[in-house]
Amino acid sequence: MKALMISLLLGASTPALAQHEGHVMPMPAKPVAKAKPAPKPPVKAVVKPKAAPAKSTTKPKAKVPTVKTAPAKPVPMDHGVMKQGEQQTAPIDHGQMDHGQMDHGMMNHDAMTTGAMQPNPAPTITPNDETGPVSAADAIWGADVMRASREAVYQEHGDMQMFWFQGDRAEYRMRDGKDGYLWDVQGYYGGDLNKFWFKSEGEGSFGQPIEQAEVQALYSRAIAPFFDLQAGVRQDLTGPDRTHAVIGVQGLMPYMFEVDAAAFLSSKGDLTARIEAEYDQRITQRLILQPRAEVNLSAQDIPELGIGSGVDNLELGLRLRYEFAREFAPYIGIEQEWKIGGSRDYARAAGEDASVTNYVVGVRFWF
Repeated sequence: MKALMISLLLGASTPALAQHEGHVMPMPAKPVAKAKPAPKPPVKAVVKPKAAPAKSTTKPKAKVPTVKTAPAKPVPMDHGVMKQGEQQTAPIDHGQMDHGQMDHGMMNHDAMTTGAMQPNPAPTITPNDETGPVSAADAIWGADVMRASREAVYQEHGDMQMFWFQGDRAEYRMRDGKDGYLWDVQGYYGGDLNKFWFKSEGEGSFGQPIEQAEVQALYSRAIAPFFDLQAGVRQDLTGPDRTHAVIGVQGLMPYMFEVDAAAFLSSKGDLTARIEAEYDQRITQRLILQPRAEVNLSAQDIPELGIGSGVDNLELGLRLRYEFAREFAPYIGIEQEWKIGGSRDYARAAGEDASVTNYVVGVRFWF
């Protein structure tokens, strides 16, 4: 009985097995969401422009993930195109500027206009012969640099030996009584610091012996940019025989006054002094008006020379010259002389005028 039942069951299942033989039963696909989700495509580095903010701000906006991009290469800044009044179109992120790679050679500093970034200029110092410091360049270049430069210039060009001669006054004098003449010449030979000076001056009337004449031989040493200290001897060529020791200064004072001041101690023990000053006022480049003053002093009376103590005499003159060349300039002028104090008394006792007016015609030259 059991065998019959098994045979019936096998016979019934055989067609079903034959029917499914050769067919693959499709398996149900796994759900994508529940199983491994497919990878999303990468988000491109494109940031959409933000929409205008809504009036209602109840819900905060979701944060957009930040996408890191490669840093841009630094672009050299051309300050030359930045002009006054222009605004930069894009802000400059100074935190991202690579200062190590900045090419300063590409910066067009020459084209900078007013208002652009410029370095602070050095202080302006204008040295001159009146108010400027002697070594003004030290404030800009440094004392050590300028000291070396001055030494080099002095070694190459300094202390050159030169000869100079000038006839400051060589003139004919018209006055009451007999007309007269006057000469005043000087010169030197030497370098910038040390010189040998020689001077001579004198005057007289035509047809009479020379009234006064002298020569000086002096050693001169520069003590300032425009002043020399002078010392030497003076020999009188007229009157009583006298030799004088001389010490004085000569140079250019502020406002361009030329000054020559000296003290004289004679072999007889007489102490005298002389101060001369003149100033060139240019009317044109060639026409020059020159005021001049001279005063002589004495520490004691010198009867044999007609000199009283104190102020001996005073001379004030005005000369107008025309420079045909810098080395040759004729002139005309007027000069007034006064004997003062004891010298006036000596002059009147000798029958001379204590006050004399001279109209002069002369020439000034140098070489």
